[in-house]
Amino acid sequence: MKKYFLLILSLILFLASCNLPSAESQATATADAATAIADSWTETPTSTFTFTPTDTLTPTFTFTPTETLTPTLTFTPTVTATPTYTFPTVTVNKQAHCRYGPSAAYLHAADLYAGDVGTVRGRYIYSKWLYIKFDKLNYFCWVAPSVVDVVGDISMINYKELNLQSIGSNMYGPPKGVTAIRNGDEVLITWEQVEMTDDDDRGYLLELFVCQNGAYLWWTDSYPNQFTTSYEVKDEAGCSVPSSGKLYTVEKHGFSQPAIIPWPAP
Repeated sequence: MKKYFLLILSLILFLASCNLPSAESQATATADAATAIADSWTETPTSTFTFTPTDTLTPTFTFTPTETLTPTLTFTPTVTATPTYTFPTVTVNKQAHCRYGPSAAYLHAADLYAGDVGTVRGRYIYSKWLYIKFDKLNYFCWVAPSVVDVVGDISMINYKELNLQSIGSNMYGPPKGVTAIRNGDEVLITWEQVEMTDDDDRGYLLELFVCQNGAYLWWTDSYPNQFTTSYEVKDEAGCSVPSSGKLYTVEKHGFSQPAIIPWPAP
C-alpha cells in the first residue's frame, strides 16, 4: 500500500511540474491529494482470525461429603430368667388343729390329719408357728411346727403380721371394765363378763408382753367360755421395754376389737 501511495504522489508532482504552478499552489494541491488518498485508503485485512478453543474446560468440583450421623447405640440387656420361688412344703404327721393365730390360745380354724399337705406362706416373729396354705382348705391358718414335717428353707419366708379383725366378725364387742393391779411381781387382770349365747361363746383371748427373768416375752392365753373374768401373770422389772396387754372377746365367728389393758409399772 505504501508503494502505491508513493507512485501516485510522484505522478502528481511530475504533472504539477509541467504546468509549473506557484509553490503555494503546488503545496496545497499536494496536501489535498494526500488527504484524498488517505481518506480513500482502507486497509483490508488479509486474513480473518477465528478463535477455536481447543479444550473444553470442565470445572472441577470438590465433593464435600454430607456428615453421616453415628447412631446412638441402644443397649439391649440380656434377659436372665428369674427362677420361680418354690415355697417349702409341709406334711402333717399326726392329728392336730390349724388355728387363726400362732399359738394354741387362738380360735380353732380346721382339723388336720396325718398326710395332709400344704405350703409354708409365712411365719411369726414372736413364735415358731407357721402360716400354711393346706391343699384341702381354701384359706390360710397357723400350725405348730411340731405337727408337720417341713421340706425346704423356711428362713427365707417373710414374717406374717396378725390381723384378727380380718377373721370373720364379732357381734359382742370387747370386754369392758378392764383393770390390772400389781402385787409385787404378779399382775391381776380383771374385766366384766361379756354375755354370749352358748352356741357363740368361745370365751376370751389375752395377748401380753411381760418381763420374766430379764427376758421380754410374747405371752398368750385364753379361756374357753365367758364366765371366767380374771387372769394373773408374772411380770418383773428389768426389761428395757414396758409390759403391755390386750384382751379380746372370742365367739365362734371371730375376734372382737381389743380392749387395752392399763398395765401397772413394776
